[in-house]
Amino acid sequence: MAGILSIQFTPAAGDKERNFQKVCGLIDKFADRKFDLIVIPEFFSTGICDDAFINSPENTEGGAVVEFFSKIVRKYNTNIVCGTASERDGEKLYNTAFVLDRNGVLAGKYRKIHLYNFFGGNEGTYTDAGSDTLVLDLDFAKVGVSVCFDIKFPLLYRDLIKQGAEIIVSPSAWSILASAPKKEKEIFIKTWEAMNICRATESLVYFVTSNLTGRTAPYLESIGHSMITGPYGEVICNAEEEEGGIYADIDLKVVRDLKGKVPVALME
Repeated sequence: MAGILSIQFTPAAGDKERNFQKVCGLIDKFADRKFDLIVIPEFFSTGICDDAFINSPENTEGGAVVEFFSKIVRKYNTNIVCGTASERDGEKLYNTAFVLDRNGVLAGKYRKIHLYNFFGGNEGTYTDAGSDTLVLDLDFAKVGVSVCFDIKFPLLYRDLIKQGAEIIVSPSAWSILASAPKKEKEIFIKTWEAMNICRATESLVYFVTSNLTGRTAPYLESIGHSMITGPYGEVICNAEEEEGGIYADIDLKVVRDLKGKVPVALME
């Protein structure tokens, strides 16, 4: 069995240290559990704040994010997907998920491919799109990485399962206008939940989302509902809208058996 923890919270805009400590406190609430993987939300260090994202980027090795969380992974003996942070590489700025192994070593990074430029979103005006997918052969499973709006693009996940992904994670900041009517928000959440289920069952993987929640910008409300979903499409955990974490012991033998019986990675 593998222990998976997904963190959900409302970050403070532009306050990295406060956000680091808040994530650390939320992880510590599960300190009695066995961790194999922890997943943290998109924009966790800066919040949904363009100025903070643009003006306080990490370097290509992950800077303050990797420095801080390398201590966390050694403390809890776990692998971790450090949400996403801004990464400066020359003249380009990426929305990047850094992944650390149990030794605190940078095992890989994924630069978000599908940027959100719709319904008022402007991510692509200051962020460059990545081009490479990522599946890491960590010490307990093969883990594929996606980020937020990627969830709308099933061909990306097809590529991840062709590379052998058994777990796919998605740090997210899935949000809606705070002024949206209640009925619209309810539909928005149902759609999000349906995409989580679809990405898990169509790929025969455990699908783990870690989302922001609450008022995350003056005009935005992040919906929460971080989820751990199994390969049959079963919702194992749903964080709903509260800050905190969701934990599950998952059986990777289920995924490996299913992939042997239904070789989705080989099907066109």
